[in-house]
Amino acid sequence: MRLYRHTSSFWVGRGDEEKVVAAAARRRCSQGSPGRAAADSGVKVDRTGTSRAARPGTRASLPSYLADRDVRPRPDDRPRLPAGPVTDPAAYARSMTPSPASSPHTFTSDVLAIEVDGPVATLWLDRPEKRNAMGPAFWNDLPLAMAAIESDPGIRVVVVAAKGPHFSVGLDLTAMPSITGPGGDDGTRLSVAGRATHARAEIVRLQASVTSVADCPLPVIAAVHGWCIGGGVDLIAACDIRMASAQAQFSVREAKVAIVADLGSLQRLPAIIGRGHVAELAFTGKDITAARAESIGLINHVSADADAVVADARDMAAEIAANSPLAVQGTKAVLAAGEGRSVADGLDYVATWNAAFLSSDDLMEAMAAFMEKRPGTYTGN
Repeated sequence: MRLYRHTSSFWVGRGDEEKVVAAAARRRCSQGSPGRAAADSGVKVDRTGTSRAARPGTRASLPSYLADRDVRPRPDDRPRLPAGPVTDPAAYARSMTPSPASSPHTFTSDVLAIEVDGPVATLWLDRPEKRNAMGPAFWNDLPLAMAAIESDPGIRVVVVAAKGPHFSVGLDLTAMPSITGPGGDDGTRLSVAGRATHARAEIVRLQASVTSVADCPLPVIAAVHGWCIGGGVDLIAACDIRMASAQAQFSVREAKVAIVADLGSLQRLPAIIGRGHVAELAFTGKDITAARAESIGLINHVSADADAVVADARDMAAEIAANSPLAVQGTKAVLAAGEGRSVADGLDYVATWNAAFLSSDDLMEAMAAFMEKRPGTYTGN
C-alpha cells in the first residue's frame, strides 16, 4: 500500500521528494559546460553522422535513469520494456537489472537510425520497404534509441522523421502474433485467462515503448509525410510538436480493423485536438488530410513536401536549441506537471521549480547578452 502526504499543493509519495530533488540536481549538473558553448549556441559543429548497423543478438535493458529523469511527481512503478513479451510484468520489474545506455553514435537498429547535427538529433524510422510498419524490432528499439539520445548532454532537441514514402502505416499485425495468437511464447496453448494475461502484458510493453518518447525531457518534434496511420498517430501524439507535409494523411484506423486504439491516441489526443475531434476520428477510422489536421490542431505547420517538413522541423529545433536548456526543459516539465491539475496547483509547482532553478549561469548570460545586444550562449548551468 502506497502512503501519501500532502506537500504544498501536490501529493507526494514517501521517498518521492528525494527522487525529485536528485533528478533535478542531475539534470542541472548534466546539461553541459562552457566547453560546449559553441555547439550549444547553434554554431556549426562537425558532429553529423548516422548510426545504423546490423542488430546484435542481444539487447540492453532500459537504463534506470529513465524512471526518475522526469521530475514530475508520479508513481515509481511505470512499465519498463523487456526483451520480449512477459506474462508477469511485476516480476519482470523486480528482477530487471538496468545497464548503461548506448550513445547516439553507437546505437544500432535494423529499423531506426539516429543522426546528430550539433544540438539536434533526428530519430529516423528506417524500414521504408515495409512503409515503416511497427514490428517487434521497432517496439524493442524505440526506448533504447530515446535512452541513447538522452545520454548525450550535447543534444537539446529531437526530431522524429521517417525514410521512404510514408511516415508509418502503424502496427505490423502479421509480425506481432504475441498479441493476437492463441498460445504462449513457447507455443503452449493457454486458457482464456492465460491468453488475456499474456495479451495485456504485451500491450503494456508496447505502451511503455511509446511513453519513452513522451517522457523524454527534451522537446520532441514530429515531421510527418505520407501516411501516418494507427501506431503512427500514437507516436506523434507522444511528441510535443507536430509538423507535416502537404501530402500527409492521418488516420486513427483501429476501429476499421476491430481494435480499440490502445497505445496512447485516445489518452493523449483529447488534450491536443479536443474530445469531439478524437471521437470523430476514432469512431469512423476516417483518413484526414494535412490541411484538416492543421485546422483541428493536430499539426502545428504544413510544409510543401517531405524534404521541406524535415528541414522546417530541424529549423524549429535549432531555434529551440539556441535557448537555455534549463529553461526549455523546465518549461516542458512544468507543462507536463500541469496536466490534469488546477491552475493553482500549476502555479504552485512552477513557483517551486523557479525557486530551485532561477539562480543559474544561463540567467546571468541572458541578462549580459541583452545588455550587450548579442545572442546568448547557454551552457545549461
